[in-house]
Amino acid sequence: MNSPHLLVIGGTGFIGHHLLRAAHQRDWEITSVSLNPPTKDRFVTGVSYLYFDLSNRGLVKKYLAEDFDYVVNLCGYINHKLFKDGGRNLIDTHFITIQNLVEVLPRNKLKRFVQIGSSDEYGNAPAPQNEKMREQPISPYSLAKVASTHFLQMLHRTENFPAVILRLFLTYGPGQDAGRFLPQIICSCLNNDTFPVSAGTQLRDFCYIDDTVSAIFHALEKQEVNGEALNVASGEPVKIRDMIEKVCTLTGSGKPQYGKVSYRPGENMALYPNISKEKKILQWEPRTNIDIGLQKTINYYNNT
Repeated sequence: MNSPHLLVIGGTGFIGHHLLRAAHQRDWEITSVSLNPPTKDRFVTGVSYLYFDLSNRGLVKKYLAEDFDYVVNLCGYINHKLFKDGGRNLIDTHFITIQNLVEVLPRNKLKRFVQIGSSDEYGNAPAPQNEKMREQPISPYSLAKVASTHFLQMLHRTENFPAVILRLFLTYGPGQDAGRFLPQIICSCLNNDTFPVSAGTQLRDFCYIDDTVSAIFHALEKQEVNGEALNVASGEPVKIRDMIEKVCTLTGSGKPQYGKVSYRPGENMALYPNISKEKKILQWEPRTNIDIGLQKTINYYNNT
C-alpha cells in the first residue's frame, strides 16, 4: 500500500517541525510549505520543502495542484497588535490563505483538513473554556482564527468538507522559538540572570509538544471529528508565577522580578480549557507530566 501523503502548512515552525519528524517516523510521504527554508536544526530528511507565499492564489494553484490525503494548517504567526497598528495584515494573512487552500486543493483523496486554531478564540470567556462557548476574539489575530473556524465549519455543513479545528492552548517543548514565554524564562534562569516578569497571577495550560503532535495524528485518523472544534491542552491549569518558580527550581538559578511587566490590555487572567470532548471524540489523553516536560525542555536549551 502507498504511504499517506501529508501536507503541512508551516512545517518549518516549532510545532510543524515536530509534526514532520513524527510523520517521517511513520514513513509517510510529506510536503511542507512555508515562506522560508528550514533552519539546520529543523530540517527533516525525506520531506519535500516548498517556499512561497500562500496568500498568492496563483502560486498556491501552481505548487499544490496534486492530491493529498491529509492537510495540517499551521499557517500564520501569533501577534496581539491592534487593528489600527496593522492588524488588517494579520487577518488577511490567515483568512486569505485558508480560502486559497480550500479553493485550490483537490478533494479527490482528501481525508482530513486539520486547522490549528488558538485558545485566543475564546477571548475573555470564563474558565474552563469549552467548545460550546461563543467565541470572543479580542485581537485581529484571534478574529482571523475565529473566522477560519467558522469558514471551515460552514464548508463541512454545506459541502461535507472534512475539516476539524484543534484549538491549542500553550504548547511548549524543545526547539521552541527563543522569543516565546518559556524559552525566555528558561534561558534567563540558565544564565542566572535577573529578569522582569509580570506578577504571574494568570492561570494557563501548558501542553508538551509530543502530546500536541499526538492529538493532531488522532484528529487525522478519527472519522467522527469532521466539523468539530476541539481543545488541545494538558487539562491542568498552572499559575504563571508557579511555572516560573518551577523553572528556577529545576535550573537552580534565575532571579525573576515579579510585577515589573504589565499585564497585556484585555488579557484573560484564566485561560485554561475543559478537554473532556477531545478525550471522548479523539480517544486521546496528554501523557507528559509538566515536571518531566519542563526538564526535557530545559535540557534542550542547556545543550544548545
